[in-house]
This record gives sequence, C-alpha cells and structure tokens, in this order.
Amino acid sequence: MADAVTSQTFIDGPKHAVMKFTNVSDGSGESAVTKVDVSALATSADGDACTSVVIERIWWQCIGMKVQILWDADTDAFCIELGLNQSGDHDYSSFGGLTSNAGTGKTGDVKFTTVGH
Repeated sequence: MADAVTSQTFIDGPKHAVMKFTNVSDGSGESAVTKVDVSALATSADGDACTSVVIERIWWQCIGMKVQILWDADTDAFCIELGLNQSGDHDYSSFGGLTSNAGTGKTGDVKFTTVGH
C-alpha cells in the first residue's frame, strides 16, 4: 500500500497561486516529491513563463510525521520543516516571503519530504 496523496490548485493566476496538499501515510512516506512545478503554473500578464515561486503563507497540520519543504536544485536546498504533531499558520508576506536559496541547477520547483512516520 502507498501513501494516499492529493494536490489541489485553488488559484493559478499571473501573480499568485494557492495550493493544497494532503498525505495520509501508510508509513512509506514521500522523498523529495515535486509538489509545485513552476513550468505548469500560469504565465505572467506579459506571457512570460513562471520560473520561480515565493512562499508567502503556509497554513498546515502534521499528524504522525514532519514535512520538510525543499527548493529543487542539483542539491535540494532546505526551506522549512513543519513539525511532528503540530499545526500552524505562518505568514511570511510582511518581508516578501520565503525565496529559494538553492544553488546550481535551481529549477524554481518546490518539493516535499515526509519524515518520522
């Protein structure tokens, strides 16, 4: 049996995307799975392709596992970890949001890894 996962996009506009991700784990977990593929997001008003994202807000709940959010690159860069058996509403918009600090091979994509289940 595998984890039951879903990804849902509520808004995908020229400047903002709102997405929801779920994982009901059987214990197998996910490892560096792409959750936000910038090449699949809407183009800008000028028709330019999306090449990166900024995380402005995370509303989350983790039960029975942690979730590490990673920036995709040749060596994925750590963004943030959402804690085991915790929930939160993190608003990063006051300082412009979380931006990728990934190095060589940076794609702009966002990945999730589940830990500790």
